Amino acid sequence: MNLNAISSSWAPRLLSVLRIVAGVLFLEHGTQKLFGFPVRMGGGGAPALFTLIWFAAILEFVGGILIILGLFTRPVAFILSGQMAFAYFIAHAPKSPFPALNGGDAAILFCFVFLYLAAAGAGPWSLDTQRRGRF
Repeated sequence: MNLNAISSSWAPRLLSVLRIVAGVLFLEHGTQKLFGFPVRMGGGGAPALFTLIWFAAILEFVGGILIILGLFTRPVAFILSGQMAFAYFIAHAPKSPFPALNGGDAAILFCFVFLYLAAAGAGPWSLDTQRRGRF
C-alpha cells in the first residue's frame, strides 16, 4: 500500500470535507443566534437588529451556507477568519487568558480553519470548482 498515493489522491477531497463540516458547525451558531435553533441553554431571543451580535449571526448564517456550498470560499473564509479573531478578543479573552476557561477555543479553531480555507481554497467538491469547469 503506497501511502503517498493515497494521501495525494485523498487530500483534496478531505479539504472539501473539512470545509463542509466547518460550514455546518458555523451555520449552526448562526441559526442558534437568529432562530433559537438548536435551543440554547438558558434560552434567549434573537439579537436586536444591527447590533454587533446580530451582524455576527448574519455572518455565521450566510457565511456558513456559502462555506458549505464552496461558493466564494476564499473571500468568505477570510472574512469569517477575521470575524472569529475579533470575537475571540472582544468576547472571550477578557474573561481569562486560557481558551479552555474563557470559552474561546471554538473561536480560535474556526479562525484558523477559515484562514486555511482562504489560502487553500474550497477543494474539488465545491461550486467554486464547478464554476471553473474543473469538477
